[in-house]
Amino acid sequence: MSSAKQAVTSLLSQLPDDCSLEDIQYHLYVIEKVYRGLEAAATQGTIPQEEAQKRLSQWLIK
Repeated sequence: MSSAKQAVTSLLSQLPDDCSLEDIQYHLYVIEKVYRGLEAAATQGTIPQEEAQKRLSQWLIK
């Protein structure tokens, strides 16, 4: 999306007419988190899948 207004317009057109304000807020929250994650990945880089699995496996209770 080229602007926040366009993103909101697109979102609203996809949601059902009977959605609540909380539904809209949730979807906007998710969209913002995805955009921020993509921006972070582009500027800070990413790690390989194997490294992510290695890091996450350390959190598992054994």
